[in-house]
Amino acid sequence: MNPAISVNNLNYSYGNISILKNLSFQIKRGDFFIIIGPNGSGKTTLLRLFAGIISASDGQIELFGNPIINYTRKALARKIAYVPQTVPVDFPFTVSEVILMGRSPHLGMLGLEREKDLVIAKQAMEFTGLEYLANRKTHQLSGGECQRVFIARAICQETQIILLDEPTASLDLAHQTRIMDLMEKLQKEKDITVVMVSHDVNLAAMYGKTLLLLKEGQIVSLGKPDEVLTFQTLEAAYGCTLLVDESPLGRFPRVTPVPGRLIGVKD
Repeated sequence: MNPAISVNNLNYSYGNISILKNLSFQIKRGDFFIIIGPNGSGKTTLLRLFAGIISASDGQIELFGNPIINYTRKALARKIAYVPQTVPVDFPFTVSEVILMGRSPHLGMLGLEREKDLVIAKQAMEFTGLEYLANRKTHQLSGGECQRVFIARAICQETQIILLDEPTASLDLAHQTRIMDLMEKLQKEKDITVVMVSHDVNLAAMYGKTLLLLKEGQIVSLGKPDEVLTFQTLEAAYGCTLLVDESPLGRFPRVTPVPGRLIGVKD
């Protein structure tokens, strides 16, 4: 079976600046794949390449064995849903209207929703627990509620892959957990391939099945959380002192930054 995404000798440059350098790896179908790395490592650029928003300078991306450049915009939107880090919400649409927009790639020439589209939108709303907000305007929502609305729109799109760029950024701890639980539920119950960019290595350790660690546009490490999140690898990538031990919640790593004032301090 072909992987969900294959990356072969991928390069991307912005002007004379090389952002991604000769990347090759695969993302399995049904994986919870999290991309981590320091600022400027190319995480969001890679996600935008997967979404077809930008095109590679060299190399190839394949979706389910077919080059991404062979997909029309509509065909690609039936395969991949993309949730960017920031989405404008200052428009006069209700939650139910925004979620229904996810049906756009499946509509006919007239762009009219059928009964089936309304049912799918309702199911997406129920899956994300947004029924009580159906008639609320998006600009009246909290940050966590907005994230769930746009995730629901992505679910409504009925794709096989969902891409998310920092979905927990700027959210409090409760909303971070709720969003991550929701994505794990989506991956497990609907067998969706989830590809996410995150700065939070501890959330990545708890939820990710596969982690990709980037630095300066190159792969530092790729594998299971306990294979990628070692103090040697992380200190080399982030350039700071870290403590990595086993989380008390389970058999996955816990990463703790060590303040400068404590470096070299002994009990």
